[in-house]
Amino acid sequence: MMSLPPGLDPDLLRAFVLIAEGGSVTRAAERVGRTQSAVSMQIRRLEEAVGQTLLIRTPGGMVPTPRGLWLLERARAVLALNDEILATLRAPPMTGTVRLGTPDDYALNWLPGILARFAEAHPSVELDVTCLNSGGLAERMRAGQLDLSLLTEGHQPHGMMGKQIWRGPLRWVGSPSHALHRRDPLPLALALDESGCPWRRAALSALHDAGHRARVTYNSATQTGCFTVALAGLALTVSTPTALPEGLTWMGEAEGLPPLPLMGIVLLRSPAMAGDRAAETLAMYIEEGFRQAESGRLGLSPVLVGA
Repeated sequence: MMSLPPGLDPDLLRAFVLIAEGGSVTRAAERVGRTQSAVSMQIRRLEEAVGQTLLIRTPGGMVPTPRGLWLLERARAVLALNDEILATLRAPPMTGTVRLGTPDDYALNWLPGILARFAEAHPSVELDVTCLNSGGLAERMRAGQLDLSLLTEGHQPHGMMGKQIWRGPLRWVGSPSHALHRRDPLPLALALDESGCPWRRAALSALHDAGHRARVTYNSATQTGCFTVALAGLALTVSTPTALPEGLTWMGEAEGLPPLPLMGIVLLRSPAMAGDRAAETLAMYIEEGFRQAESGRLGLSPVLVGA
């Protein structure tokens, strides 16, 4: 019977990551509470295990080799999973209810995997999910009716700071079967103006600056509604990178349309949830889920669809 090769010790990976990030064996030793010689020995053991030189000394400190850089990204993921397993199994069962707000398109494109992993690890926590546009969610956050909410950048209630967890390009979307980009004025399907949608402002401002006349012929509270109108060949709309419905395509310079700015998505925490273990844990899952999706480790593309 063939024996399996030994696995990599997480402690060795942690020492490697700390040195690679801090550029110093001394700082890494201080972080883990060990001597410099002990940490140096851990790196030697790791390099012997993988048969590669992972770190080299430069005038600016210790830096990863090309193979070390390859390992660094994967070591971070392994350690995050290792820490999650230990924290989940050692902690007492988590209970309670977390009230999460999200635009419906974020819920569809980002959250299924994240919420499934959270529910698997913490089955006794109830999730109360509210789907509204960012303007409506901001009002509910202000009223204390939500613990956490995903919002499009620019919708944060006054005095409530959100953490940006993704940023990417806004792009034009339309039906390739209709030459709507040649219309004057351009027909657009955008979010309702009453929500103060940053996407709407960005699209209209870009067209104005480029000398294009435009008319918002359809208003929708959701991105799904805007896509529906675009599929019918009645208007152009905007979105950030996502899997477009069949019948829609990305548009831009080739169609004479001006470039659009970057847009962000933020995770907003209610001040009242401070110390709420279940809400804080879900926030951690959401942040990590977005990071992993952006890097492609879960097979997802960076998605931000909704205003």
